[in-house]
Amino acid sequence: MPESLYVSRAPDARGVVAYSKAEHAIWAELYARQQAAIADCACPEFLHGLDLLKLPQHRVPQLSEVSARLQRETGWEVAAVPALIPFSEFFALLAAKRFPAATFIRRREHLDYLQEPDIFHELFGHTPLLTNPWFAAFTQRYGEIGLAASKEDRAFLARLYWFTVEFGLLRRPDDSLSIYGGGILSSPGETAYALGPAPLHRPFSLIEVLRTPYRIDVLQPLYYVLDSFRQLHELSQADLLAAVADARRLGLHAPLFPPKSLAA
Repeated sequence: MPESLYVSRAPDARGVVAYSKAEHAIWAELYARQQAAIADCACPEFLHGLDLLKLPQHRVPQLSEVSARLQRETGWEVAAVPALIPFSEFFALLAAKRFPAATFIRRREHLDYLQEPDIFHELFGHTPLLTNPWFAAFTQRYGEIGLAASKEDRAFLARLYWFTVEFGLLRRPDDSLSIYGGGILSSPGETAYALGPAPLHRPFSLIEVLRTPYRIDVLQPLYYVLDSFRQLHELSQADLLAAVADARRLGLHAPLFPPKSLAA
C-alpha cells in the first residue's frame, strides 16, 4: 500500500475537519458492526467509557468534541497527528495526557484491515478507556517512562504497550475473558478470534510480556490476561526500566509466528 494513500487532514479556521458523505458512511458502518461485535465481550470499563464519550454513530467525530468529554473525566485530550509518529513524539504526547490520533478514515477497500491507525481505530478502539482513571494513569506513566528510556529500552516498552493497550485481555469474575485492547476492539475479525480456542491465553507477567516478540500484520498467536485493572495501576507505580533491564538480560522468547517472508 503506497505510503501516501492516507494523509491526515488539517482542520479549517474553526478547527473542523471536513469529511465527505462517503467517509461518514464508512464510520457509520464500522461503528455499527463493531458495536455489535463487542457487545458481549468488551470489558465493562470500556463499555462504560463508550457510553460516557457518546461518540456519534453516523458521522466521523471531531477531535475537539472527544477531547471535551475526556477532559471532563480524566483530563486527557486527543491530539491530531500523522498516521505514524516517532517514538519520542508518541511518548511526549502520552506523558502530557494527549492521545495521538490521525484524522483520516480508511477507504472501503480496507474496511476489514488497515495497518496504519486511522481515526476509527484511535477513537473507537482507544479513547473510551481513557475515561477510566487507572487506565489513564497507566497510559500517562507509560509515556513518562518512555521519554526517559534509551532507544534500545523503547523496543521493550513497545511490547508492553502492544500486549496491554493494543491487545490486552481481562479476566472476568466468572473466569471468562473480556477485551480491553483497542487493537482488538476496533477489529471485528480479531474480536471474534481473540476469545476463541486458536490463540494462547497467558496470565499477565511484566517480564514475560517484555520478552515476547509480536508482529503487527497477523492475528496474534498469544494474548496476556490481566486479573483486574488494578494491575495497570500497579504497573504505573512499578520501576519499568528495571524490569526492562531484567528482560534484556534474559533475552527474547522465540517468536510464535513465522518470519514475514514465509507467512501465508
